[in-house]
Amino acid sequence: MQLTSFTDYGLRSLFFLAALPNGELSSIRVVSERFNVPKNHLIKVINKLSQLGYIKAIRGKNGGICLGKAAKDIILGEVIRDLEPLVLIDCSEKSCHITSACRLKKALAIAKEAFLSELDKYSVADMLESNDELIMLLRPD
Repeated sequence: MQLTSFTDYGLRSLFFLAALPNGELSSIRVVSERFNVPKNHLIKVINKLSQLGYIKAIRGKNGGICLGKAAKDIILGEVIRDLEPLVLIDCSEKSCHITSACRLKKALAIAKEAFLSELDKYSVADMLESNDELIMLLRPD
């Protein structure tokens, strides 16, 4: 299974914001430059994360972005469910003539749920906890 770049950038953005000192804001430009991600694409990612409540976007001269909730409350499995389409295969009768007898769809659904259930055990905070190297790599220069 491969996550889309949309989800990848979303997770990276959450990690970046979680690594900031408490109360500090950043900007989409800074995150974009840090990860060498196109700013226009990152705007869409940040907008979605903001709509979902993972990120708080503050407008104005002194505005910026920060986590919308505590890093310990941002569960990786939930973020992926919210950002990722997670359609592993098209099993519609229009695209596959064996779909009525095939058991692959059920097996893939079970595997997908196992994948997400494992990620439900981890929060954004867990990714940074006791990981000074990652925190140093994430923090702006």
